[in-house]
Amino acid sequence: MALNQPAHAHDQDRASQEVYTQRANTPETLAWYQDLALGMYLYWTVDAVFGMVNAHSVVGASPTYLDRYFRQLPLWFNPQQFDAAWYARLAATCGFDYVTVTAKNHNGFCMWDTATTDFKVTNTAYGRDILHQYTQALRARDIPVGFYFSPDDAWFQWRRGREVTRSRDYCNPEFNPELLAYDQRQLEELITVYDPDILCVDGYQAATASLVEFAWDLKPELMVTRGGITTPEQEARQDVQGPFESHYTIGRQWQYRAGNDRNKTGRELIELLVDCRSRGGTLLLAIGGPDADGVLPRDKDDRVRELGLWMFVNGEAMQATRPWLHSRQGDLAFTQSRDGTAVYAIDLGPPLPLGIWRTVAVDGLHLQADARVDVLGASGLTLEYRPDFDPRPRWFATPTGVAVTYCRTQRLYNDLRWPNPVTLKFDGVVAG
Repeated sequence: MALNQPAHAHDQDRASQEVYTQRANTPETLAWYQDLALGMYLYWTVDAVFGMVNAHSVVGASPTYLDRYFRQLPLWFNPQQFDAAWYARLAATCGFDYVTVTAKNHNGFCMWDTATTDFKVTNTAYGRDILHQYTQALRARDIPVGFYFSPDDAWFQWRRGREVTRSRDYCNPEFNPELLAYDQRQLEELITVYDPDILCVDGYQAATASLVEFAWDLKPELMVTRGGITTPEQEARQDVQGPFESHYTIGRQWQYRAGNDRNKTGRELIELLVDCRSRGGTLLLAIGGPDADGVLPRDKDDRVRELGLWMFVNGEAMQATRPWLHSRQGDLAFTQSRDGTAVYAIDLGPPLPLGIWRTVAVDGLHLQADARVDVLGASGLTLEYRPDFDPRPRWFATPTGVAVTYCRTQRLYNDLRWPNPVTLKFDGVVAG
C-alpha cells in the first residue's frame, strides 16, 4: 500500500487505484477473475519483527534509523514457525479463491531469492525463500497465486546515498531509468521463475503502467489488478462497478500489528464481501499476518474462520456469480449465477433468531410456476427439536416481483445465536 502521505495526497492515492494502462487484461483472463470472490492478502515484510507499519517509517527517518533498519532488521527476521502449507490450508478451508503475497514492499525488501539485491529474505537469519514456499503450497491445492510488487524502493535510494522520500523524481521509475531497469529485472525473475497468476503493482501511475506492460509482454494471460482494473482501498466506492478488487484489512494495518489493534467484526467482513460481489467486484482481505514468528495471531484467525464458516454455508452466492439487475434493495443485496437461472438475495437485516419468520420482498424478480426458494445451507425440512414445525419458505408473486416468508433453521453456534446474514436462493428465474 502507498507510503504515508499528507492529507492533500489523498486524491493522488485514489488516482493510483484506477486503470492507467493502454492495454488491458484479456477477456478470457478477466472472465476467469470475475469468478473469484475472495482473496487472502498475506502482507509481510522485514519490519514485521516489531509488528510495525509496513515500510512507512523509513520516510523522514534519520540516517541512524535507516542504517539500523536496513542492516539490523534482516538479522532479526527469523520466523521459525512459518508454514506455507498451513496458510494454504486455511485459505482452502475458509473459502478464499486466491492468495496474494508480498513479493516486494516499498522498503525494497524482497521475499524471494533475487539476484538483484542483498536486501532479501535469503539474506536474513531465516535464510529461506518465502515466495517459493508459498507458491509450492498454494499450487498443491490448486489455489491461484498473486504477487504484490512495489516499484518504490527505499533501499535502492538509501544505498545510493539519496534521501528516502517519495517527493523527488529519483523515487519514481518514470524519471529514473536505473530504478525502472531494476524493477524490470525483478519482475522478470518473479514471472519467469514463479509464474504468478495475478499481479498487483502498487506505485506511481506512469511507471506502474510501464511495468504492467512489461509484465504482460512476459505473460499475456497474467491477471493484473492494480494497474489493470480499479482497486479501491479501505473504502466502499459505490461509484465503482465490477470488475474491481477492493483492498481491506481485518484490523487497522496491512501487515501484523503487535497489540492494540481494532478488528472489524465477522459480520462487517461479510458485509464488505457481499457489497463487492453485488457490484461485480472481488474482496482482497489483508488478514494481519503472518507475525514475527510466522504465525497468524489468534484474534485474526478467529475473524478468518468466522468468515470461512459463512462462506462454507453461503459461498455459492459469492463464487462464480455476477451482479443481478439490482445490487441492493433495502436490506437485501443480490448476485446471480453466471447463466442467470438463479438469483441470490443476501439478507443484511438484523440477525434472525432460530425458527423466527421474516418476510422480504424483491422487486423486478419473476419466477416460473415451478420455481424453488431455499435458504442456503438448509434443507427446509426440519427444525431441530421441533418435529411439528414446517420451515419451508413460502413465496408468492406481487405486482412488482415476489415476496418470501422464510426462517433460519440451521444451528451454527451452540448458543443458537448467529449474527450473520442469511441467503435466499431463487431457482427458476424468468429470463428478462
